[in-house]
Amino acid sequence: SLVVLFGATAGAYGAKLGSDERELILLVWQVVDLPSKKVGTLHKSLVKADNLDLSDQCREVTGLTPEGLGKAEPLDRVLQQFSQLVSSDLKVLGRSSYTLCSDGQLLIRQVLHPETSKKNFLLSDCFYSFYDLRKEFHTCYPSSAAVKDQTIKTMAEYLGLGTDETEEDFGVWQVKTMVAIIFSMLSESGDHVFTEPETVKYKYETGPCSKSETVDSETVIRARGLPWQSSDQDIARFFKGLNIAKGGVALCLNAQGRRNGEALVRFVNSEQRDLALERHKHHMGSRYIEVYKATGEEFLKIAGGTSNEVAQFLSKENQVIIRMRGLPFTATQEDVLGFLGPECPVTGGKEGLLFVKYPDGRPTGDAFVLFSCEEYAQNALKKHKEILGKRYIELFRSTAAEVQQVVLNRYMSTPLIPTLPTPIIPIIPPPYTIATGSIRDCVRLRGLPYTAGIDDILEFMGDATADIKPHGVHMVLNQQGRPSGDAFIQMKSADKAFMVAQKCHKKMMKDRYVEVFQCSGEEMNFVLMGGTLNRSGLSPPPCKLPCLSPPAYAAFQTAAVIPAEAALYQPQALLPTTRTPQASTAAPPTVTYYPAQAAQLYMNYTAYYPSPPVSPTTVGYIAAPPGAVAAAATATHTPILPQPGALVRMQGLPYNTGMKEILSFFQGYQYAPDDYNGLIQLSDQARSVLQAPKEWVCL
Repeated sequence: SLVVLFGATAGAYGAKLGSDERELILLVWQVVDLPSKKVGTLHKSLVKADNLDLSDQCREVTGLTPEGLGKAEPLDRVLQQFSQLVSSDLKVLGRSSYTLCSDGQLLIRQVLHPETSKKNFLLSDCFYSFYDLRKEFHTCYPSSAAVKDQTIKTMAEYLGLGTDETEEDFGVWQVKTMVAIIFSMLSESGDHVFTEPETVKYKYETGPCSKSETVDSETVIRARGLPWQSSDQDIARFFKGLNIAKGGVALCLNAQGRRNGEALVRFVNSEQRDLALERHKHHMGSRYIEVYKATGEEFLKIAGGTSNEVAQFLSKENQVIIRMRGLPFTATQEDVLGFLGPECPVTGGKEGLLFVKYPDGRPTGDAFVLFSCEEYAQNALKKHKEILGKRYIELFRSTAAEVQQVVLNRYMSTPLIPTLPTPIIPIIPPPYTIATGSIRDCVRLRGLPYTAGIDDILEFMGDATADIKPHGVHMVLNQQGRPSGDAFIQMKSADKAFMVAQKCHKKMMKDRYVEVFQCSGEEMNFVLMGGTLNRSGLSPPPCKLPCLSPPAYAAFQTAAVIPAEAALYQPQALLPTTRTPQASTAAPPTVTYYPAQAAQLYMNYTAYYPSPPVSPTTVGYIAAPPGAVAAAATATHTPILPQPGALVRMQGLPYNTGMKEILSFFQGYQYAPDDYNGLIQLSDQARSVLQAPKEWVCL
């Protein structure tokens, strides 16, 4: 038997059904016994939606009103009534089993499955298998229109059936016409047999992907805007009703090995991919998710792997993968198994553990663990931030694609954090001095169009350009050398900066409004290190340090030196010729609003993606070429350390950490104070520490 099913939502109708995330408001169905060609009672049920605001198209097509729907039952009760009434009708016809038959796939895949998933109740098994009447009709009548162009009306017209929709209520005419079409297909002229129903997967299947595998680009999408903690199962739930290929969810990671809010998803065929694209800007919780087309090459780049170790680890199918982060570097397999305990046994014992290592064999502090069922995985996740040794351990859901990406693409082949371009000169020659101090004579422009240049900024500033200091416009670039949408401008006075911020804030540049904030040189450098500046004031960088710049920088406070986090890069070919003092006094420089050919500031985006707690980091200070350092030091007589890398930064310290705790932390590492005599100007307190029998010095 077939159960012919038709439905409508509070929003779009027809080919766009379900694309706007609107709720189901109408279900109409009728049982059809194929062998005897008998039918059961036709049932029509209104559904009370959480949001009764109907679209104009819905009101016009269905004739329904919010008042009428307000008296209806919610979806879960309507589905219970559906099951009971279908069972009753089948008994009358002497049948016990049935399969749904709908007009296309949208009602089942794009409406019922997503909505019930969001409302957290399960659909009965009958909704995981159904016949698509349009496909069945095209199979029976190959000369008819293409499947995507079929409608109930066109199929009825092809068969010469009546098509006056006004004779019946909305939904009733559609079901009666679908039943008539089915009987025509079963007649002697058609003799059609319903044999291969469409299926909806019950759950997403995990599995590895090889780089040698061929992936059809017409089956892949890119989802953007995902919550950072979302797992492959969360993504599969977002696409509930659509069939994702085995191992078809690949979470993308940023340069620090953390999820960046994007994922590549591979579906079983192009039809499923096209339906997924219709979920563009649907919601996962409170966030809307963008869905775009992607390529098979992009999917393989993220999900593909060839490591034997990874392949063996992922060879066990249908396992739940958990990622552990922040493990002690000395942790062994026994330590991890003991940490997890008997309540969450690892699949295969030690074989279910995979430690991530750097190319030289050093541990990264990360590991992946396999569990045979959801219950064991949930027990493991309850141990999030529990202590192993002296460190707390973070646990997250993971995927096979993330295992391959972390082990192969991130740790084994490329550095965890890409190296910034080496600065050609660490010191800015006058007149390109970046302002320091607390005088608020600078402004920050945020939200610039990425195509904006210096001329656009000067036009944006209008009459205020006359108050910009010579060489006072600084474009901020990201690590890839591309515009970040920020710029800093040095004004002639704090009053001028205040006036510009008041006049130009949220003024339009091209098609975007630009925010303008008054700031000081100190705040400017702070923002470049990852802090935030807005009209509410200055906020610390996201890594929660009071200040990213090490206290040791106090020894280098000169106007010419730029902190490493806010290093100013100047192409050597574009640097101006050094002027002699006589030339400078003889002829005043021509007013220019930006450094020669726009020397650029590189914002420290590392601060936006802090390293995992208690996990190693490859972030260090950017070392300039020794020759450039020596030349700059000779020219300005500025105290500078003789070799790069002589300082280390400690990130993630507790706020109450004192000198003793730091010295104890570095116990066993030698420090030779005599090497730096005369190079660093120390206070009496610091000098007494230097002369004390300790191995490290805190400045």
